[in-house]
Formats: sequence, C-alpha cells, structure tokens
Amino acid sequence: MTAPRVRVGIGGWTFEPWRGTFYPPGLPHQRELHHASRVLTAIEVNGTFYSTFTPATYGRWRDETPDGFVFTLKAHRSITVRRELAGAGDAIARFLGSGVSELGPKLGPIVWQFQPTKRFEPADFEAFLALLPSSVDGLALRHVLEVRHASFADPAYLALARRHGCVTVHTDSPKYLQLEDAQAPFAYLRLMRSESDQPTGYAPAALDAWAAGARAWSSGPQARDAFVFFINGAKERAPAAAQALLQRLGSEALAPS
Repeated sequence: MTAPRVRVGIGGWTFEPWRGTFYPPGLPHQRELHHASRVLTAIEVNGTFYSTFTPATYGRWRDETPDGFVFTLKAHRSITVRRELAGAGDAIARFLGSGVSELGPKLGPIVWQFQPTKRFEPADFEAFLALLPSSVDGLALRHVLEVRHASFADPAYLALARRHGCVTVHTDSPKYLQLEDAQAPFAYLRLMRSESDQPTGYAPAALDAWAAGARAWSSGPQARDAFVFFINGAKERAPAAAQALLQRLGSEALAPS
C-alpha cells in the first residue's frame, strides 16, 4: 500500500492566457500536457463532462505523462443532469466503459457534479450511489460527489455518501455549499477564489493555511490522500497557485520525475 500523499493541480491544460506565462513562449499546443504534468501532480479533466473520449485518447494521456501523475475525470453530464438519478445506470456504464481504464494507475477519482438546483432526495440519491461500481476492467474506482444545493447540508446525506464509500467535494466558493467531512477516506478540494491581483492567485497566508490543512490530512495515524485543484476565479492564476502550494508542501507532494 502506498503512503498517502497530496496531489495538486488545475482544471484542464488548455487555456489561452496560460500560453507564454505557464507555458514557455512558442511551446507547441500538443506539448502542453507534457509540460503541465511535469510541474504539477494532477489535472482535473473538465472535457469529459461535455464530450465522450476514446480509449486511444485516454491511452495517449497516459503515455504523455510521467509515473505518479493522476487525472481526475468529471463524469459526463448526461448522468448527473437529469431529474431522476436512479435511471442513470446505462449512462454510467457508457461513460465508464468508454476507455477510462486505459489510464491505468493514472486514473484518479471520478467526479460526479450536480447542478446547483439539484436537491437532496434521499431515496433517489441512494439509488444512484448504488449504481456506482467499485471497479472498471479490474481497476479500482474512487467516487467524488460535487453537490451544491443547500438541502445537502444534512447529516443524512454525509452518512449516505460514507456508506457508499463516496467523498464530497469541499470548495471555498461562497456561491456553493461548503461541506466538510472529517471521516472521508480522502479529501477532494476545488478552490475557486483565486484573484488576478495576486501573482500566485491566493495571498501567501491563504496558501500557507491550505498547505497546513493538506499536510495534516495526509500525515499522522489517520493519514489519507488529498487532491487539491485550483479551478476558478482568476483562472489565469491557477497554475501559479498550484505550483506555490506544491512548493509549500515540499516532500509531501513531490512532482513526478
């Protein structure tokens, strides 16, 4: 069993304002993933929420990135943007059967993102969680739930998520529900308050605090993995924020060689 660690990254790797700043001037677009994966330790893929990718694409991502790097994937919206979640079985099977297992050990958690208008309906939500498999093609899966409606601020929801081995997203965004679950098997943070006037997106004191929290989570007798993504706000600052957090964490979150 590998020791718990913190992985830090950004959402996607294609964003025009990153060219010439995060990416060296003149770097070919097809080399951007190669570059990002050698200075960060994870990427959350947003494109899988909107499009279906092929096994060959997942295989190419696997081969372009170093050992130890991780992709987390947002599940396709056809699964979560629906009135009754209990009927999502076929859509779940299509998404997980589209080739995600080609990532092999580089497959991180699957993120199931729900609309801010989606309320917590216990019976329907439990039926949905029961549909989530523990593995695909022999590869163990970890599931993350991004719930945003205030009705999920209910102890019954967290108990249900734990019962099915699912982790709830924690965000710092004031626009969305902020839930913390100290009993979760790992932590998944989506940080969304970067500011353009901060060179590293967040003020140094804020990054110090996030680093201390991630370090506490991934060490000690209850050490668990943590995933931290700088996603929104001043998105042009996301790579700098991620790199600044990695620097603070040092050996706890070494970039892959």
